Amino acid sequence: MNIKDIIKLPDQILPGTAACPGCGLQLNLRLTLKVLGKRTVIVIPASCTSVIQGIYPGSAFNIVTINTAIETAASLSSGIVAALEVRKIPDVTVLAWAGDGATFDIGLQALSSVAERNENLLYICYDNEAYMNTGIQRSGATPLGAKTTTTPTGKREHKKDIFGIMYSHHIPYIASGCPSFPVDLVEKVKRAKETRGTRFIHLLSPCPPGWGYPSSMTIKVGKLAVETGIWVLYEVVDGSLKFTGLSKMIYEGRVKRKPIQEYLKMQRRFKGITEEDIRLIEEWVETYWDYLKKFT
Repeated sequence: MNIKDIIKLPDQILPGTAACPGCGLQLNLRLTLKVLGKRTVIVIPASCTSVIQGIYPGSAFNIVTINTAIETAASLSSGIVAALEVRKIPDVTVLAWAGDGATFDIGLQALSSVAERNENLLYICYDNEAYMNTGIQRSGATPLGAKTTTTPTGKREHKKDIFGIMYSHHIPYIASGCPSFPVDLVEKVKRAKETRGTRFIHLLSPCPPGWGYPSSMTIKVGKLAVETGIWVLYEVVDGSLKFTGLSKMIYEGRVKRKPIQEYLKMQRRFKGITEEDIRLIEEWVETYWDYLKKFT
């Protein structure tokens, strides 16, 4: 599939969302729903997505949409899967669409339970690396050095290893993506749609107001995340990992990673970051790549 094919796919997000200009979340969701199509039930915990869909009784989403509490995206989705099976309604994708707060932190227990049972649903975490909808508080996905309203001098811990957590559940499909690389993202959603069991996709969602960059730079920020190696594009099928897209080229040595400072300097949340923190981030990137290579 190429970009022209993607453009031709029907949109399931209608004009007039309440998303911020340059919203990475909306780009991710638009691409995802183009692939999943009309026969999709989306479950949304309290999050930015709860807002951008519009004010009831209107909606900018052209599919069945269910809003729920922040900790219950996975458990409610599990119930919908069971109901569809009882009623013998085929070919419906149940999509739990949750932010990093509802995935890494508050909803992790329900997600773990669903994955342990290998429920037939697709769980996608759009990761904007903080609780953006409630005031930009730090989450388990916030990277070291990033300023939030609850870490005004910069977070002191590295990002939680959500990949390792999901891998340990032995689910059939895990992947990562970024809206700056739409073909890579769309191909992974397509494979996830065709797979049975619990599928987990982790999407980077650059956030202009939360990260502090001009709204016109979302695609560039996403590209730099991958080009510097801070965000890795990969796909895991039945336990075997392969790097994809630009990350595959970096892994094979065909492309050299860009300096991490190019990514950090574009974002106000990293303003004033120390040289020591930059060193720690560089060290974390190297360690994370070595860690992922063990699963290939």
